[in-house]
Amino acid sequence: MNTTPLPKKIPLAQILVTIAALALAGAAFFLTRGIITSWCLSPLPGTALTDCGNAPSLNIETPAEGTPAATADPLAALPTAAAPIPEAALPPTWDGASRVSVLLLGLDTADGSGDRAGPARSDTMILLTIDPQTKTAGMLSIPRDLWVNIPGFGYGRINTAYMQGDAYKVPGGGPALAMQTVEQVIGVPVQYYAQIEFWAFTKLIDDLGKIEVNVTKKISIDPVGPGADDIILPVGVHSLGGVEALAYVRQRHTEGGDVDRANRQQQVILAVRDKILDPTNFTTMLANAPEMYSHIQEGVHTNLTFDDMMRLGMLVKDIPLESIKRGVIDETMFTFQTVSVNGQTQQVLKPISYKIRELRDSIFSAGITSPMATGADALDIARQEGASIVVYNATGTSGLAETTAQYLQSLGLNVTGFESAGQIFNATVVVDHRGKPYT
Repeated sequence: MNTTPLPKKIPLAQILVTIAALALAGAAFFLTRGIITSWCLSPLPGTALTDCGNAPSLNIETPAEGTPAATADPLAALPTAAAPIPEAALPPTWDGASRVSVLLLGLDTADGSGDRAGPARSDTMILLTIDPQTKTAGMLSIPRDLWVNIPGFGYGRINTAYMQGDAYKVPGGGPALAMQTVEQVIGVPVQYYAQIEFWAFTKLIDDLGKIEVNVTKKISIDPVGPGADDIILPVGVHSLGGVEALAYVRQRHTEGGDVDRANRQQQVILAVRDKILDPTNFTTMLANAPEMYSHIQEGVHTNLTFDDMMRLGMLVKDIPLESIKRGVIDETMFTFQTVSVNGQTQQVLKPISYKIRELRDSIFSAGITSPMATGADALDIARQEGASIVVYNATGTSGLAETTAQYLQSLGLNVTGFESAGQIFNATVVVDHRGKPYT
């Protein structure tokens, strides 16, 4: 697994900046538990999501050609001897101006959970996007049991991508395979990851001195640990320590199930952000800085460089709350189906493709109308995105696609082809397959 731990010796004065950079990530790695429904999605990268079929029952023991089904026990064929995980190529250095995406991973490990054994699974996956030009950000929660094509392993629940990446020693290990899987499912580039283990999440919350959450529906939570009893949280604002916050984001036995849980995870992310940016809490953070630094070093891993973390931290503090878009793939975006996997019956969620695309685009295209107003050069940003463009002529004017393609090329954009659309449209249609909003 290719991780870039924080440097061993960093001046204490820089520690709070590092913590701020990891604030959204640290709070996002909440543990989700139990098996819920999932879905089947198109494995095609760079294209819009497609339906998985309309049959009421699917048998996916033999999926599409070139896409082998994952085994029921993905670890059954592993050699017993341990071997190092090959390192993956580091991502390019962030230029500080381009939109950046970070996959936040909350790990379900044997040491952290106490109720399972074996390699870690990513029980929480939240895709965070930040646009420095427009000072906007977004969070997209991905269900842990999403039924997807894991590159090289066939169809499986998305939370097993991390496990299989580590277990089968793919380059970059679990984080790399998880990023590849999310990138092809959601259809946007994912440059970075940040992961945290259960115990580190609880410690960091305690180091902050508790967080404030506004409970909108009465909820019963079950803190992990000996002697811990269920806690009823009535409607209202509550101060939660690490163990209570962990139980709050893990609870799935509510009316909204996993959708409620995803919303609570995002709520806690923003609560941590507020706590870190609150000047009245600076004294507490300074006093606990050595412990926080230790917990980050031991329980948090990322392929972000220390400099990039500092720059992201400084950027995040300047993004107002109203400019942070939030989205959860919910029950309006899928239908239930039953599948047979290696002789075992499972229930999955068939996506309503256009609704998922709309949610994705609303989050990853946030603020695209504002760069000119803030003095940024939108055309220059579009060139940096490097999107491949194809122009189709859907008018009655012959040769218009070619002349339009030539014009776009003269602006420095990457036009790879032009042709007839084969039909007449009443308005221009733009299809964005890869989340390139400025293009």
